[in-house]
Amino acid sequence: QVQLVESGGGLVQPGGSLRLSCVASGTIFKIYVMTWYRQAPGKQRELVARITDADSTHYADSVKGRFTISRDNAKNTVYLQMNTLKAEDTAVYYCNGEIQRRVVETTRFSYWGQGTQVTISS
Repeated sequence: QVQLVESGGGLVQPGGSLRLSCVASGTIFKIYVMTWYRQAPGKQRELVARITDADSTHYADSVKGRFTISRDNAKNTVYLQMNTLKAEDTAVYYCNGEIQRRVVETTRFSYWGQGTQVTISS
């Protein structure tokens, strides 16, 4: 089985920074795409940032220039550095991983973490 666990959320004042981490563990051969999503109260879950196994990145327009996604393949970990935070960044942030579990199993499965709360408020 595979688990994704996020950490690093919290309460920060506007203009502040946070660094989220997501660690994948379990039966993992290779992690392809890792994506951060967020869901604010009363809103749909939205993509925040994505990074491929080739380190190609994609960001939502709302976070470009403020957020940076990165990964450490040796640690099966993806990070989201969030700077210049705004009240509208308040949400539960979820990590998603596209994972091949075994070398003989070509299917890629999608796994989600449980989420970490990020609150931006003065």
